[in-house]
Amino acid sequence: MANIYDVAKAADVSPATVSRVLNGGSVSPERAARVRAVCEELGFRPNRVARGLRRQRSDVLALIISDIENPFFTALARGVEDVARASNLSVVLCNADDDPEKEAEYLDVALAEHMAGVVIFPASLAETDVTALLDRGVPVVAVDRSPESATIDTVTADDEIGAYTATRHLLDEGYRRVACITGPRASSAAMVRLRGFLRAHREGEAPRRRPRVIYSDFRVRGGYQAMSELLDLAEPPDAVLATNNLMAAGALEALYDRGLRPPTIGLAAFGDTFWSHLVRPALTTVHQPAYEIGQAAAELLLKRRHAPDIEPQRLVLPTRLQIRGSSRRTAEAEPTPTAAPATSATGSASADGRTVPTGSRASAADAVVGAKQSPRLGQPPVREQATGQARATGRGRLTRPRRPGATT
Repeated sequence: MANIYDVAKAADVSPATVSRVLNGGSVSPERAARVRAVCEELGFRPNRVARGLRRQRSDVLALIISDIENPFFTALARGVEDVARASNLSVVLCNADDDPEKEAEYLDVALAEHMAGVVIFPASLAETDVTALLDRGVPVVAVDRSPESATIDTVTADDEIGAYTATRHLLDEGYRRVACITGPRASSAAMVRLRGFLRAHREGEAPRRRPRVIYSDFRVRGGYQAMSELLDLAEPPDAVLATNNLMAAGALEALYDRGLRPPTIGLAAFGDTFWSHLVRPALTTVHQPAYEIGQAAAELLLKRRHAPDIEPQRLVLPTRLQIRGSSRRTAEAEPTPTAAPATSATGSASADGRTVPTGSRASAADAVVGAKQSPRLGQPPVREQATGQARATGRGRLTRPRRPGATT
């Protein structure tokens, strides 16, 4: 097996020059091309472990998420990976299950393995501790929420505005008993979305009554149990905001089990997943830019690797409301789908979708601007309107990355 000295001899350069080429150092383009050609010809691959030991840092990033079953994290992981690969870094995925102890074990591994950096969705604001990594010079970027143990770079979506806009939409549609299914009280994401929901109620024209709020876990089971609890009330809600996509799936199942379906009880949810348009009526969702969040987090991490003393930044990316039939009372006359729902006389109308930039106080009727057909098989036409730009705090500006061709 060829080694660095064989490459240096064949390329007529010094071993130090070969090392600089492999590590992205300053070498003339002609020499760099010659070294790479010889590496390819000899089948030489650098020993990443040995190189990491010499540099006291590996070429691997750790991505620690809370729930690998949530499609949000699938798209986020893709964004992190695409940026990392462009910089010759690999990504190892760690599923912490919102368990601070399990998360702490992964943080210990990242420290022991001299990982190049960590992107983390903290399991707990109070218990997630990244200080040991920061003390060793390992850059850490938080997604969605920042732990209390340190002030670090954070990338999130504008969840409060997303929840506010979705709730306003339900009220504009004529629903008056709008409830909220949200996550645990210890979850900052749950509390931020609840804050938007409550603000929309305060500013809306609904009767002055205390809106129903059910706290549960961010999973299908939690959504099912919460919706069942709401339906058992003497005066159940006429619409519900579910603050993540798995909860929405559970809420839909609970409705179906009671012989109910939207929009008889209106439903809107956080997280625009692949199945949102497959149910009938299609599900109204707050789209979170998960892929772009992953990209931005990885870019911040790489930036901090090269400039560790810059001021921590907090980037807030915009969300948008995707209006579909589950929240539109005009679709109430739609018949229950049969084995072939495409033959329904009202199917095409109920499947229509519209996009409202979150933060807009316009009613649903004001949001329709030019339609285009989605490239995904079976997806209904989607009408879109330009969203706002990303916001950043701290030094530097965020240029919104372009999404890949595939939607997430």
